[in-house]
This record gives sequence, C-alpha cells and structure tokens, in this order.
Amino acid sequence: MDFDLVVRNGTVVTASDIWESCDIGVKDGTIVAVGPRLPAAPGAQEIDAEGAFITPGGVDAHVHLSQFFEATVGVDIDHSIITNGKVPDPENFVGDTFDTGTRSAIAGGTTTVITFASQMKKDESIIAVIEDYHKLAKDQSYCDYAFHVIITNPTPQIVEDEFPRMVDEYGITSVKLYMTYKPLKLLDYQILDVMYSARKLGITTMVHAENADVIDWMTQHLEQKLMTHPYHHGTSRPPIVEAEATNRVICLAELMDTPILLVHISGGPATKHIRDAQTRLLPIYGETCPQYMFLLADSMRKGDFEGAKCICSPPIREDKSDQDAIWAGVKNGTFTIVSSDHSPSKFNHPNGKQRGLKDGNLPYGKFRLVPNGVPGVETRVPLLFSGGVLSGRISPQKFVEVTSTNPAKLYGLKKKGSIAPGFDADLVIWYSQTKFQPFKLTNEMLHHDVDYTPFEGIEFKNWPRYTIIRGKVVFSHGEVVGEMKYGQYIRREQSLLPGPRDIWLSEWRP
Repeated sequence: MDFDLVVRNGTVVTASDIWESCDIGVKDGTIVAVGPRLPAAPGAQEIDAEGAFITPGGVDAHVHLSQFFEATVGVDIDHSIITNGKVPDPENFVGDTFDTGTRSAIAGGTTTVITFASQMKKDESIIAVIEDYHKLAKDQSYCDYAFHVIITNPTPQIVEDEFPRMVDEYGITSVKLYMTYKPLKLLDYQILDVMYSARKLGITTMVHAENADVIDWMTQHLEQKLMTHPYHHGTSRPPIVEAEATNRVICLAELMDTPILLVHISGGPATKHIRDAQTRLLPIYGETCPQYMFLLADSMRKGDFEGAKCICSPPIREDKSDQDAIWAGVKNGTFTIVSSDHSPSKFNHPNGKQRGLKDGNLPYGKFRLVPNGVPGVETRVPLLFSGGVLSGRISPQKFVEVTSTNPAKLYGLKKKGSIAPGFDADLVIWYSQTKFQPFKLTNEMLHHDVDYTPFEGIEFKNWPRYTIIRGKVVFSHGEVVGEMKYGQYIRREQSLLPGPRDIWLSEWRP
C-alpha cells in the first residue's frame, strides 16, 4: 500500500479501545489504515513506537491567544485591535500571541486549539471582530485552530443577522457568555436572547458561571478589612458563588431546551448541579481544567505577591474535597472535556500580574487588580497523562476521551480527536516508560512566552516524544521542528453530541 508515513509497533489508544503492537498508515495527511503488521511502503517515513502509547493529538477547546486581559479586572477597553489593517505590536499583549501559544501547544502534544474572538461592549458587530482575529492568526499558527466568539453585546442585529453569518460564512458553531466581569457579563435576559438564537442555529453555548454581584460585594468588604493579598481572591469567590450561577444558567438552558457547556468548573457544589442535570437527561456538558485537579489554594499564598501567579477564575479551591470531586467528575463522565483555559498574562509586566501592585498603599497589592488566568496549553496533555493515566487515576481511554475525542465531537471537528481511517493523522507518540527519566518541571523547559508556570516543580513521568499534525512531525525529542505557517484554520460543523430534546416547561415554544 502507498503510505507517506507509517508509525509501527505502538500501543494505540482511542476513547474506547487499546490495541497493542499496532501500526498506523498515513497518506496525504489522513489516516488510511490501522492494524498489525502493515505492509512495507518504499519511500515512506517510518517511526518505531515500540513500547510506547500512541494517542490522538490533543484538542484544547479553551485557549486565549492574542487577547487583552484588562476586562478580567473590570476595565472596559476599546477593542480596536487592528489598526489600518496592521496587526499590533506583540508587546501590546501581555500573554501569548498565536505564534508563541501554538508553538507551546505542539510541544505539549496538542494539535488543535480553539481560541476566542472577543467582542467587547463597544463592538457593534461580531463579524468585524471575527475578521480582526483572522488577521491576527493568519500564518501565525504552528497547529490547526478554530474560533469561538465571546458575546458581550448581543444586540438584535447580532443574534438575528450575524449569528447565521458566523455559522455559514466562518464555520463558527460556538459562543461564550460571561456571568461575571463587568465589561463582559450579560444579564439573564440577554443570555436567553443568545440561547434562543443559538438553539435555532445549532450553536453550542459556553458559559462562565459565577455570580458577579456576590463577587463585587465580597470584594468591597474584603478591601475595607485590608484583606487584599492574592490569596483572598479565593475568599471573594467561595464555591457557592460558582454553584449558584451554575444552577441558574442550567435553569435558563432547560427553559430554552438548548445545550450548554459550563466552562472551567472548579468545585464540588457546581459539579453536583451539572451531574444532577445530566441525570435528568438535559444536554448539559461540563469542562474542568488541570489547575483544579493538581493545585490547591495554598498556591496563592506563595511569597508576598507570588501567589498572584495562580489567580484565575473561578479560583483554585481551598478544600481537597473539591479537588476530589473534580477527579470523580472526570472519571464518571460529568466532565465532558478537560481544557487548559490557557489565559496567560506575564508576571513581570506592568499590565500583567504586576497590575495588582499599582495601589502602593498596600504591601500585598490588590487581588482585584490582578488579571485573571494561568498558562497551561503546553502542560495540559502531559499533566493528564502523567498525573492521571500513569498514576492510575484514570484509564488511557478516559484520557483520550476528555483531551481529544470529546472536544472534537462537542465542537464539530469531525476529522479530529481519534485514530481511525478517515481522520486527520494528528498523533502523539509517548516515550516508552522503560526509557523515560521522570523530571520536575521548570518554566525554562516550556515553549510559551510567559515568565512562569503554576505547575513549577511538579514531577512528570512522561512527555510527548513526537507530535504529528496531518502526517507531519512538528515536535520531536524536545524540539519544535514544525513551521509557524503550517497550522490551518478549521471550519466547524454542529456539535456531534446530543442537543435539544423538544421537551418544554410550559406551552411556550421558540
């Protein structure tokens, strides 16, 4: 058979099966054969994966690249990111741009990212925003990519006229809504407007669920008591803040009979609300992130201000029972996907985490002024493999399900996320366990453009040896060997997971 690439003798893992001593044949970037002892292919590249797992390339469905983070600290910014058709200087961004973020992604076994085109309150059109982000991403990506659109100003023109264009012209089939952050949050009425249109068009609605009024009230009273240390970011957002908003938006979704994904769930109470909704067969999906699986709130106590490196929302939780609930939710299927929520803002940058020190009257700064988010696009897949599979917490199949297969299904990436004929040849080949020397992570080992990692010092028991995208090796033995322009924009279809049930709470119908 005529192959371009043959990967031989590996242990192939999918979301349902494991095949030992298996070969994978690739032609024109697509998997064409999977099975034992595939025939020799003269001229084809061959990779011997004996003794190693082969998993599908990671699909990270929650990544922020080339974005401003002022909005996460309540600053309403002018979102004119493209000036006279020119991309702004990278120095204007305090986190990863498309080139550095996707370089980091492939170094950690992620072959597709879904990033955000972010509408701000002042933006009257999401089409202009989408076009701006296409300009930012063009020829700047090492891996394949797609977009979600953040909706902060859902005018009738946008939800009625531009949503259909977003789907038909750009292949974007998901939007994200915020229930917190003053420049981003929507009222329940506006959330229903978005859900109404999303249901008609088969759009998946993502929701950041936290009660904004409670957070603002708690923050004001904490500041009056001078409780402004980075650690108190978590004090201002106890688990009930996330749980209340999670339950509320599930109620709105049930009223509208539309599927939603609750993003970056951090604690047990919100997890229970999602599980209860799923038990009632509602199309409610859950996402969590490695920071909630591997870190606890003590990470925000480090040094006088070092804890700001771990400020994200919802916060990393205090109680190990919350962490245990997240792991249980991954294992029992409550969480459909595990994403990174890669939201990097540099620590040593005046508009990055250092923004929290701008009020010089307080020795520890103000957690309220610290941009939210942590880097993690490179560490997501290795953390789940090392700390999940190799530590016995989840099976290899569950690992593939939550890091690759389900994200692809949920977001309509029909050629991604699995190892089977007809799928893109996006593969991760791990090291044989007998040949890998465990190591403790330092930020200098990573390929992002951020000056810290929240996972500093964690021991890794394996790491990708090869990352392959559409049949091409882009990362090999610790080195990025792919080209920045290789990544392609992916138009997406509707979600492949269950959607509306046509079950209603009253005589009203949309």
